[in-house]
Amino acid sequence: MAQELFGTDGVRGRANSWPMTAEIALKLGAAAGRYFRRDTQEHRVVIGKDTRLSGYMIENALTAGFTSTGMNVFLLGPMPTPAIGYLTHGLRADVGVMISASHNPASDNGIKFFGPDGFKLSDEAEAGIEALMTNGIKAAAPENIGRAKRFDDARGRYVEYAKTTFPSRRRLDGLRIVVDCAHGAAYRTAPAVLWELGAEVIAIGVEPDGTNINKNCGSTHPDAAARKVIETRADIGICLDGDADRVVLIDEKGQIADGDQIMGLIATRWAEQGRLAGNTLVATVMSNLGLERHLNDRGIALKRTAVGDRHVVEAMRQGGHSLGGEQSGHIVMTDYATTGDGLIGALQFLACMVETGQSASQLARVFEPVPQKLINVRYQPEKAPLEADAVQEAIAKGEKALGHDGRLLIRKSGTEPLIRVMAEAVDPALLDRVLGDVVAAVERES
Repeated sequence: MAQELFGTDGVRGRANSWPMTAEIALKLGAAAGRYFRRDTQEHRVVIGKDTRLSGYMIENALTAGFTSTGMNVFLLGPMPTPAIGYLTHGLRADVGVMISASHNPASDNGIKFFGPDGFKLSDEAEAGIEALMTNGIKAAAPENIGRAKRFDDARGRYVEYAKTTFPSRRRLDGLRIVVDCAHGAAYRTAPAVLWELGAEVIAIGVEPDGTNINKNCGSTHPDAAARKVIETRADIGICLDGDADRVVLIDEKGQIADGDQIMGLIATRWAEQGRLAGNTLVATVMSNLGLERHLNDRGIALKRTAVGDRHVVEAMRQGGHSLGGEQSGHIVMTDYATTGDGLIGALQFLACMVETGQSASQLARVFEPVPQKLINVRYQPEKAPLEADAVQEAIAKGEKALGHDGRLLIRKSGTEPLIRVMAEAVDPALLDRVLGDVVAAVERES
């Protein structure tokens, strides 16, 4: 194919435009089905989705592609992304698929693949699927065409599993919890898990209509949940995104805790309990310098990766680490899940509340963040501002000025013609000066 199909997290784009068309979805299903077929066993695939209107179109096209190569399809309906990883492995499927554009607006959609081990595919597997799409796909004989059916027990299985990740003999009785499901994939599962564990649940963002996913709600717009926490005098607010693989928390005072604070708390608690494998937290280059200092002061290492929960998971698997994630709220706990799981991450925070008797506000400010700012600079696609000598000189000058009391991170967006310029510094004035100089240099070359 002329364009690269797979991005940093599967295939993603605007619905009904390349690559998120029914035609491409059908070919993807057929290619993935052929790639993962095992000729000595039943061939099966599980397909879940979030609540976007375009999910129906993509689901049907994928189903046609998979069944054309002899795969039996189990349709799970709206399910969190981490549930697809769990059920792919649990149902012994050859491959799992999640139809979702995560925190993006309803006009977008995406296709994420999971291997039989429940983990997202490697670069090699994605390249193999794309090669099949280019070189041609052998269809199954008429008598070997696959079947498709709804799997009604999927939500119940995930709900029961999620509950097992909460400490045994512990309950959420007496806690009032606001949960914002972003009108997305967890609109049924998250409230059910919290209620069955004993909490009083105030659920918002649970009325999906196909077009309102992530719209002024969820982890990317936590203000609605913060207002509801204050209004109802709740003990905590939980904000998920459209496919529920990330979480942001709201304390009882309405203050927001991002992924860095959540990871900092869990890492510290697990290290104290001897549960933190390798005594290491894996996070991306975007995680705050304050988190790194907090961990290092307690003898915990921070291993940084490129942006993207997929890179985090790869580093965790290679190093045998049990905890990782992103500032944006992906919390990956390989003891429990194969990818980020917003609900299970929130349950770990709630477990700390129950076990310590402390409030959300006492636990949610684990460290004092170093001032951090991010500016996006749009550039002309034909230009390469990061290769310009003036930009390289500004970056080197900024890094020298920051020294050990700050960080400078400049990278291209993987989905838009943007240069993302992020800086951290203990001194806010120095932060503004360095960030301004680098941004100005990038703008001149854009």
